[in-house]
Order: sequence, then structure tokens, then C-alpha cells
Amino acid sequence: MKLLQIALMLGLVTLLAGCGTTTTSRTASGAAAGAATGAAVGSLSANAGKGAAIGAAAGALGGYIVDQNEKEKERQRRY
Repeated sequence: MKLLQIALMLGLVTLLAGCGTTTTSRTASGAAAGAATGAAVGSLSANAGKGAAIGAAAGALGGYIVDQNEKEKERQRRY
């Protein structure tokens, strides 16, 4: 059950990381979603603070990667 919850939360983070149109907004939305998800997952192991910190870092990285992917797609459409 915990594995399913973690998988669903990570999927949500991935979807929310794509929100926004700039690098900053995509990275920030990813960090916020990651922090929330990390806190939820961390609370399952009685360490919500550590989970939130790890989730925020992972979410920010995910948001940045999504942003770079979207920018590359846009460059390819222009050519």
C-alpha cells in the first residue's frame, strides 16, 4: 500500500512540475509539489521534515528538467 501511495504522489509531482511557462515558475512549482509530496511520504516514516526537504530538491530538479525539455521541443518546432 505504501508503495502505491508513493508512486501516485511521484506521478502528481511530475504532472505539477510542468506547470508554468518560465524556468523559475516550473522549478518553483516542482519544488512546492515535491515538498508537499515529500512531507506526506516522510510522515509515513515519522520524518516529515526530512521528506519535505528531499521532496523539494527532487521536485525542483524535476521542474527544471521538464522546463529544459519544453524549451527543446519549442526550438525543434521553430525549425
